[in-house]
Amino acid sequence: MADNTVFDSVFKTMLHKTPQLIIPLVNEAFGRNYPANTPVIPFSNEHEGLRGTIIADSVFRVQDKIYHLECQSTPDTDMVVRMIEYDFSIALERALEAGAPYEMDFPESCVLFLRDTANTPDELAMKVNLPSGESFDYTAKVVKAQRITSSELFEKHLLLLLPYYLMRYEKQMGRIASDDGRTAQLIAECAELRTNLESATLGEGDSLLYEQLLELIIRANDHILRSHDALRKKVSRTMGGEVLELMRERAARLEEEARQQGIEQGIEQGIEQGIEQGIVQGIGQGIEQGIEQAVDSMAERLRALGVDEAIIEETAEAMRAHTESAGTQSNS
Repeated sequence: MADNTVFDSVFKTMLHKTPQLIIPLVNEAFGRNYPANTPVIPFSNEHEGLRGTIIADSVFRVQDKIYHLECQSTPDTDMVVRMIEYDFSIALERALEAGAPYEMDFPESCVLFLRDTANTPDELAMKVNLPSGESFDYTAKVVKAQRITSSELFEKHLLLLLPYYLMRYEKQMGRIASDDGRTAQLIAECAELRTNLESATLGEGDSLLYEQLLELIIRANDHILRSHDALRKKVSRTMGGEVLELMRERAARLEEEARQQGIEQGIEQGIEQGIEQGIVQGIGQGIEQGIEQAVDSMAERLRALGVDEAIIEETAEAMRAHTESAGTQSNS
C-alpha cells in the first residue's frame, strides 16, 4: 500500500475519531492558545476547483475562525499551488452561501509535512497580482513533524503526530535492524513513548483515546517497518500491540455480554408485563394480546440497545414459544 494511502488514512481517522487532538496542532501552527476542550466544528471537505472536485484533508471552525489543514507525506514544490486552489474554493463557496454583497474570507491554512528536506520552506507563499497593479501575498503555515522532539510532542500535547514518529528513522532502518545496539536504543525510545502516552491518556482517565491512538500508531509503524519484520514485531510488542489485542477482545466480550443480558431481560420483563396485561384484559384473547404487547415492548428495548433486527425477531419467537409452553403446562 502506498505511503500516502496509509498515512492519509491514519490522519483522517484521527480527525474523525479524535477531533480534540486538532486543537494542540492549531495552537502550534498558528500561535493560538485555545483550551484543549474547545469545540471543533467540521465542514465538508469536497469543493469545486478549477480541475473538478477537490477533496481537502480537513476544513473546520474553531470559535470564529475557519481552518484548513493538509497532511503531506512527501515534500512537494507545487504544494502552494494546491493550497491556494483549495482555499480559493473554500472561500468562494462560503461567499456564495452568504449571498450578496459578496465577500471572500480565506481560511487560515497549514500544511503538515510528515517528511521534509533542506528545501522545504518554513512557510508557503505566492504573490498574487491584480489587474489594477495591486498585489498581495498568499501564505500558508508549515509544520514539519520530524523537527518536533519526543519531549515536545507531550509537552505541547501534539499526540496527533505520534503515529508518524518513527518516520524520522526511515533512512536508517536497515542499519538499525541489523545492529543489536541500535535496535535496543530504538526499542527503549518506543518504550518511553508508550509510557508517556499512557500518562497523557490513561493517566487522565481517557482509555478510549489511548486505545484509538495505539491502534493508529501500530498501523503506521507496521507500514514503516514492513521491510524489517523482526524489528516490526519488537516495536509492536513494545508499543503495546499485545495489550491492544486484549483490549479489543475485552470490548468484544463486554459487548456480547451486554447483548445477552439485554435479550434475557427483555424476555423476562416482556413475559411478566404481557401476563399482567393479559390478566387485566381477560383470559383467552386478553392473554394473547398481552403477549403481543410484551413482544413489542421487548423489541423496542432491544432496538434501543442496538441489537440486530434478526436477533430481535428470534427473541420474539422464543417469547411466544415460551409463553405457549407455560400456558400448556398450566392448563394440564
